[in-house]
Order: sequence, then structure tokens, then C-alpha cells
Amino acid sequence: MNAAVAAASAIAGLLTGVIAVLAFRWSERELSRPTRTALRSDQSTAVLPPGVDTVLSVLRSSAVVLDEGDTVVKASSAAYALGLVRGGRLAVDQMLQMARETRRDGEIRQVELDLPRRGAGRGEGLAVSARVAPLGSRLVLLLVEDLTEARRIEAVRRDFVANVSHELKTPVGALSLLSEAVMDAADDPEAVNRFAGRMQIEATRLTSLVQEIIDLSRVQNDDLLDDAEPVAVDDLVAEAVDRCRHQANTKQITMATGTTPDLFIWGNRGQLAAALGNLVENAVNYSPVRTRVGIAGRRIGAPGGDLIEISVTDQGIGISEKDRERIFERFYRVDPARSRATGGTGLGLSIVKHVAASHGGEVTVWSAESQGSTFTLRLPEAGIARDRALPPGLDPDAEVDHEPGDEPADEPTADQLFQTLPEHIPAPEVLP
Repeated sequence: MNAAVAAASAIAGLLTGVIAVLAFRWSERELSRPTRTALRSDQSTAVLPPGVDTVLSVLRSSAVVLDEGDTVVKASSAAYALGLVRGGRLAVDQMLQMARETRRDGEIRQVELDLPRRGAGRGEGLAVSARVAPLGSRLVLLLVEDLTEARRIEAVRRDFVANVSHELKTPVGALSLLSEAVMDAADDPEAVNRFAGRMQIEATRLTSLVQEIIDLSRVQNDDLLDDAEPVAVDDLVAEAVDRCRHQANTKQITMATGTTPDLFIWGNRGQLAAALGNLVENAVNYSPVRTRVGIAGRRIGAPGGDLIEISVTDQGIGISEKDRERIFERFYRVDPARSRATGGTGLGLSIVKHVAASHGGEVTVWSAESQGSTFTLRLPEAGIARDRALPPGLDPDAEVDHEPGDEPADEPTADQLFQTLPEHIPAPEVLP
């Protein structure tokens, strides 16, 4: 049983004990006051022991109190929400049977159950922990903890650990074999150089994986952003392009950039740079040789305030519809063989998703097979916070002193790039 489940069970047990003590004291007083037994069971405030009603009202767990005839005397709103109570009766047969056995012998019982969720499709159910205890001489208390989310988190944790172990095992095993090969080929300088090169590749892959695991761990925290500051979009784009310049040159891929001047995002510079860098790196890695990758930024209006939109488009292999639903999952790869060839870890897009969420934004994807893909980051603009943090003398709203023809001919403007994003991505083009 994981820590979350154990904690929930411990709390439920403690609350059951507190309520049982209240019930025991009340039961003793009831025996000395026979006239109280005439009260009707549907008068919950009169039937429940003093103090129990107050305790039940503040419980996060679902609480149900049953009388001698299995009629629900008291039920919390959470119990109704889970579908435990319907028409004044307990709707779960296993729990009802437990309540009858506890009423008969006074023993406290606990069990974990998988229940169907009301109105849900196949495979969508509830995992609960049910604890039944006697409440006085005539009533039975049922406490139910919803363990569904705790089990989901535990399953994600197990999958993550399994995937990380597998991904780490591959480069570590390769390094071990290559080191043995170097030792065996000590008298062959050419072979040593070849094996050493392979070792460098595997070491780089291992380093990248460890770093991305660290990055993912950081961005998954629910804490407020650390070291938040106004970050210039131009700087993020330039850093992402520089990060992928070598791979792009190797494949003769043209990197086209264009942004609207003075765009700022309020956030963690390192996280934002990692997110955009991952998108650009993916675009380069999955693009054919001698094609184009475009990175464009602009300001767009939104009901809650202006947003900064940064799009990365490529003329690559594209992503199928079924894969688009899962590409932001950790370690998910559209083409595992190709990802391994390009050094992909399967964590890059997951990091992008968490960075966008932690900054109050989102990441979306448009793609068509054999036509290309466009990944778009939409994040809140820095706004007033940006203006206050700019260096003295730099006015973000000042007009830019340049002529329309000053832009380099080989770098399209943001508007020119967005004319092709995302609905009209051109087909892969072979440059002369």
C-alpha cells in the first residue's frame, strides 16, 4: 500500500476511533434513559450521538450512518456524489453486507473495493477504502475514502520509474560493452578511436536523459515560479536557434525567424528556454534535409489579457491523429527507432507541457502526415510587471526607428511566417 493510501487509512481509523468514543459514552447514557429509544430513525439530529453530527460534517471522506433496518440516517454530500447512497439506502452490496456483520458482532471491518463510476464508460471506475464500525448500540458508521487519484498517481510513479530504469539501462549497458571493446582493442588505435566516439555518443545521451529527468521534476512542482522575471521572446528564439544550429547545418535546414518587437513573458527564463529549445530541436530532428524550420512570435488578444504566441513549424514527417493524443506523455515516442537514432528521450514534449501549464499557458499542436507540424506555445504577456523590470531608459512602448526595408531579405517577418501557420503549411520544399 502506498503512502497516500496508508495515510488515508490511518486518518479514517483515527476518526472512527474518535466517533466510537463519542458513541460509547452516548450509549451508556442511552441505557439509563429508556425514553430516548422512542425517537424516530429519520430524525438524524436526534438519533446521532452528541458531537458525531459535527464530526461527520467536516470529514472529507464519505460518511454514512445506518440504523437497525439498514436505512440511511445520515450521509455526507460526498457519499451522494460517489453514488454510495440512493433513495435513502446504501447502494453498494459489499458495504451493506459489512455493515450487517458489524452490527451483529461489533467488529470493525475494512476493505478496499473497485466500484463502477456512475455514468462512466467501460474501464472508468472508483477505487475506495471502506471502514465500518459500530456507532452506539443500534447504529453503524461507514467511512469511505476515494483512492482513485492516489492509485492513479502510484501507477504513474511506477511507470515512470520503470521507464527511467529502462532508458538509463540502455546507455549504461552500451558504455560497459564499449569500454570492454576498448580494452580488447588497446593495440588498434583506429578501433579505439571508433569505440571512443561511440562512448561519447552514449555518454551524451545519458547526460541528456538525466538532465531532462531533473528538468521534468522541477517543472512538475506546484510551487510558485522561482526567479520569475520578464523574458524577451527575441532572446528565447535566438537561444533556441543557437542550440540547434549545428544539427540544422548538418542537415542543411534553413532556420527562419521572425517576431514582433518588444514581446516579453513573465516567468522562469531557464524553463522557458528549455521548452522552446525542445520544440525547435524536435523540428530539426524530424525534418528532412534541405527544408525549412520557422520560429515566429507575436502578441494576440484574449479576454483575460494579451497572450504571447510562439510557434515552431517544420516540413517534417508529420504526426498521425492517434499519436497526437499521446505525444505529450512522458517517454511516449511516435517512432521509437527514429527517436533513438536522433537521441530523443521521450521527455521533451512532456517538459514543454508542464512549463506551459506552470506559466499559466498551454501548448497545442497542428500536424498532417507528410506535410509537417506546428507546435504553438501560448503564454500570458509580462504586462505591467515587464515594464517595471526593464532597465532604466528602455521604453517598451517606444516606436522602433527603422524603415520598412531594414529587415534582412532572408529572414521573414513574424506576419509573413504566420501567414503559413498553421492551416497552410507548405509541402516539403527542396531548396536549390
